Amino acid sequence: MEKTYNPNAIEQAIYQNWEDKKYFRPSMDETKPAFSICLPPPNVTGSLHMGHAFQQTIMDILIRYHRMLGDNTLWQAGTDHAGIATQMVVERKIAAEENKTRHDYGRDAFIKKIWEWKEQSGGTITRQMRRLGTSVDWDRERFTMDEGLSAAVQEVFIRLYKEDLIYRGKRLVNWDPKLRTAISDLEVENKEVQGHMWHIRYHLADGKKTSEGKDYIVVATTRPETMLGDTAVAVNSEDPRYKDLIGSNIVLPLVNRLIPIVGDEHADMTKGTGCVKITPAHDFNDNEVGKRHSLPMINVLTEDAKIRETAEVFDTNGEPSDAYSNEIPAKYRNLDRYEARDVIVADLEALGLLEKIEAHTLMQPYGDRGGVPIEPMLTDQWYVRAGILAKPAIEAVENGDIQFVPKQYENMYFSWMRNIQDWCISRQLWWGHRIPAWYDESGKVYVAHNEAEVREQNGLSADTVLRQDNDVLDTWFSSGLWTFSTLGWPENTPELKTFHPTSVLVTGFDIIFFWVARMIMMTMHFIKDENGKPQVPFKTVYVTGLIRDEEGQKMSKSKGNVIDPLDMIDGVSLEELLKKRTGNMMQPQKAAKIAKRTEKQFPNGIEAHGTDALRFTLTALASTGRDINWDMKRLEGYRNFCNKLWNASRYVLMNVENRELRKPDFADYSLPDRYIRSKLAACIKEINHDFATYRFDLAATALYEFVWNEFCDWYIELTKPVLWCKDDNSALGGENHKNATLYNLMDILETILRLAHPIMPFITEEIYGNVAPLIRSDFKKGDTIMLRAYPSDSDFEYDETAVSELDFIKELVIAVRNIRSEKNLAPSLKLSPIMRGEADELAVIERNMEFILSLANLEKLDTKVSEFPPAIAKIVGHSEILFPLSGIVKKDEELARLDKEIAKVNAEIERINNKLGNETFTSKAPQNVIAKEQEKLDNYKESLNKLLSQKDLINKL
Repeated sequence: MEKTYNPNAIEQAIYQNWEDKKYFRPSMDETKPAFSICLPPPNVTGSLHMGHAFQQTIMDILIRYHRMLGDNTLWQAGTDHAGIATQMVVERKIAAEENKTRHDYGRDAFIKKIWEWKEQSGGTITRQMRRLGTSVDWDRERFTMDEGLSAAVQEVFIRLYKEDLIYRGKRLVNWDPKLRTAISDLEVENKEVQGHMWHIRYHLADGKKTSEGKDYIVVATTRPETMLGDTAVAVNSEDPRYKDLIGSNIVLPLVNRLIPIVGDEHADMTKGTGCVKITPAHDFNDNEVGKRHSLPMINVLTEDAKIRETAEVFDTNGEPSDAYSNEIPAKYRNLDRYEARDVIVADLEALGLLEKIEAHTLMQPYGDRGGVPIEPMLTDQWYVRAGILAKPAIEAVENGDIQFVPKQYENMYFSWMRNIQDWCISRQLWWGHRIPAWYDESGKVYVAHNEAEVREQNGLSADTVLRQDNDVLDTWFSSGLWTFSTLGWPENTPELKTFHPTSVLVTGFDIIFFWVARMIMMTMHFIKDENGKPQVPFKTVYVTGLIRDEEGQKMSKSKGNVIDPLDMIDGVSLEELLKKRTGNMMQPQKAAKIAKRTEKQFPNGIEAHGTDALRFTLTALASTGRDINWDMKRLEGYRNFCNKLWNASRYVLMNVENRELRKPDFADYSLPDRYIRSKLAACIKEINHDFATYRFDLAATALYEFVWNEFCDWYIELTKPVLWCKDDNSALGGENHKNATLYNLMDILETILRLAHPIMPFITEEIYGNVAPLIRSDFKKGDTIMLRAYPSDSDFEYDETAVSELDFIKELVIAVRNIRSEKNLAPSLKLSPIMRGEADELAVIERNMEFILSLANLEKLDTKVSEFPPAIAKIVGHSEILFPLSGIVKKDEELARLDKEIAKVNAEIERINNKLGNETFTSKAPQNVIAKEQEKLDNYKESLNKLLSQKDLINKL
C-alpha cells in the first residue's frame, strides 16, 4: 500500500474493473432471496447534484449490503426522456448554431435531431454516477423512449382507453405560454412578486341598487385583462350588503355583457370588497365556482397568451355554447396579455370605472422551464380517471403492503390520494411518446397501436383521411410504469417474475404524489400475481429530506450556493468555482455578491476529498426524513477518517510482512484481543439492525466509533506491548501470543473492511486486496470485496468479562492521562501511582499490568501499599488511583501558587465584609441583593478552607 491515501489515484481504476468484470449483475440464483431497486430515472439532460448523490448513496448502500448478504440483487438503472427539458435543450442548440427553429426542421427531422443529441450528450449523468460508485447493472440500462419502454407505454394507454379510464376533455390546465404546452403542478414555481390590486366598478343592471344606494359594486382583481372572460360576480350568501342582489345581473365593463351575481362561499365577506369576479376559463378557483353554478366558460387567450380575435365559449362540460357572444372588442385583439392589461386599465380609468389601485404582494406561478408566468388555460387534453385507480393504491398503504419510512409520510400520501383529481397526461410537445390516437375528418377518435390497426379494427377504407394526435404523453406517465416496464413488461420475462415487486424506492417527499403515487396506481392496475391480486411496485418507500446549504437555504443556481458533489470528490479551484456559480448570471450586482460569499467560504477552492469521504458524510447525515444542512467540516472530518483507516491498515500490514499466520488457539488471545472481538460483534449487530431499519446515520456513527476509537485509538495501541515484547518469558511474550495478536489484527481489519464496504466501496476494495490473501484461503487474486459475505455478529463471540475488564483498564488509563493534562505534566514523565480498592479490580490490574504500564506510560502501579502518602485521588470503577503529590507537585512552586490564590480570596472576603458592615448599604439595599452578597461571602470562605487544606497538605511533603 502507498504511504499516503490518495483516492484520485485508485477510484476510477477500481470502478472500471468492477464494471468490466460485470460484478454488478444479479446472480440469478433462484434459491436466494431477490432484492431489487429501480433507480428513480434522472433526466437525460441532467447532471449529478447533491440530491442525486444523497439518494444514490443510500441506494448503493442497500444494494451492496444485500449483494454481500448473498441475495439475488438487481439495481435497475435508466434515464427519463424529460420531454420539455430535452426539447428546450435541442431547440436552443439549433437556434444558437443554425439560427433555426424546430418548425424549420419539421416534426420528424427535429425528433431525429434530438436522438442525435441524446447519443452524443445524453449520458452525462450516468458517467457522473460512476464516479459516485453506484453499482447499478449497466447492461440493463433503460431509457423511457427506448423501443421496449415505448411499447409498454403505448400498451398501457390503449388498455386504459378501452377500459374507459382514459378520456379526452376540455379542462383547465397550467399552461406555459412560452413553451405552448400544459405542464404539471410540479413544474410550476410560485414566486412572490410585487403587483397591484385594481378595484373596478361593475354597474348593476335593471336599475338595481346596493344596500348603500349605489348602482354598482366594486370587484378587486390582480389580473384585469381576464375580465374579458368574466361570466359572473360572486358574493357571499350571508353578506348583508349584497345578498339581496343574488340572482340579478350586472353589466360587464368594456364588453357590455350581462352576467349574473351568484351566491357562493368562495366570496369572503371579510376580505376586500366582498365581491369576486368569476372567470371560469382563466382561474382554477373560478372554474370550481363555475361548475357549482353551471356558468359558461369564455376563453379569451391564445396559446401564447395574447388576446384572441374571437373568444371561445363553452358550457360547463366543455361543449361549444352560444350562451354568450364570442366577440372581443377590436382594440384588445392580438395584444399580449400584459399589453392588454395596460390598455384595459387605461380605458377603465377613462370611463371612471377604476375606483383605486393598491400595491399588492402576490404569489405568481411561473413555469420552471419556460421561466414566464403560467396561465390557467382551457384546452383539450387527455386525462386518466385517477379516482378509480387510487382506491387500491390507498388500500395498499393502509394494509401495510407498502410501508413509508418515516411513517409520517403516509399522511401526505393519503391526503393527496383521497382528494385526487383526474390526471392530465397530454403535452403539446414533439419529443415524447406520441399519443396513439387518430381522428377522421368528423373529429371521431380511434385509439390503436398504429394507423393500419385503426383501419382494420374499424373497417375504414383507404380513402378515409386520418390524422394522428399531435400531442405526446406527460413524462410522468412513462415514469409511472418504471418498475415493471424496465423489467420487460408486457412480456412475462424472468426478470419481471424474479424482481417484481421491487424491494425499496428511495425518493424525495416532493414527488410522493407526482411519481410514487402514480407508480402505485399504474402498477397495481396492470401487474397481478399468480392469484390475480394486484402487485405493488415496491414494498418500502424510503423518503429523504433535502440537502440544504450550511445556512439551511435550499441550493439553487440563482442563489449561487450550489455545491457540485464531483467538486468535493475531485476538488475544484476557486476560479473554476466562481465561473460555475456566476458565469451565466445576467445581474452584475448579484454575481458580485455571490462571488464575495464564495471567496469567503472557499478562499482556496474546494480540496479533493474522494468519493468515500463524500459518501460517508451523506450517510452520517441521513437521519430519517429530515432536511440536511451541508457541513464541509463534517466532510473534512470523514476524509480524516479515511486516512485513519488507511494508516491503521498500513500498520497492520507492515507488522505481518514476511510472516505466515495461523489461526490461534483461543487461549492465546490476550484480553485486548477478546475485548475487540466482542466490541466488533456488538458493532456488527448494531449496523445490521440499522441497515434493516433504514437508520443509515446510526450505522455510520457505529462504524466510525468502532474504527476510530475502539480499533485505532485503543486496540492498535494495546497490540504494541505484545508485538514489541522482547522477553519470551513475559506474560505477553512468545510466538503464540504474537501470532494470536497479528492474526486478530488481520481478522478484525478484514471484517471492518467488509462491514464498511457498502458505505465506503473504494478504499475498502483497495485495502481488502492487500489484506484478504493473507488471512482468507479462499480469496484469489483479483477477487472483489463486494462479493464477499457481509459480517454477522455470530462470527464473533461476545465476552462480557473481557469487555468489563478492559473498560475498567481504559478508565484507569484515561484517569492517568487526565492527571497529566490537569497538572501539565510531560507525556514522557513516568508516574508511579498507587491503587486501592476492590480485590477483583486489583486482580484485573495485576493480570494486565504490562498493558497498563505501556498504555499509561507508568513506571509502576502499586496495588499492595498499606500506608498512603498525600495524594490526588481519582475514582476508577469501584477503586481509587492515587497520585502521590511528591511525584507530581513541586513544593515551593505549588505553595507560591496557593499563597496567591489565598490572598485573592482573602481580599474578596474583606471587601464583602466591609460592604455588609456598612450600615448605609444594608439599610438601603433590597433584601435579595444583601442575600446574594452573603452567599458570595459563604462561597469564598468555603474556597479559603479548601485552599488552606491544600496548603497544609503540601507543607507536609
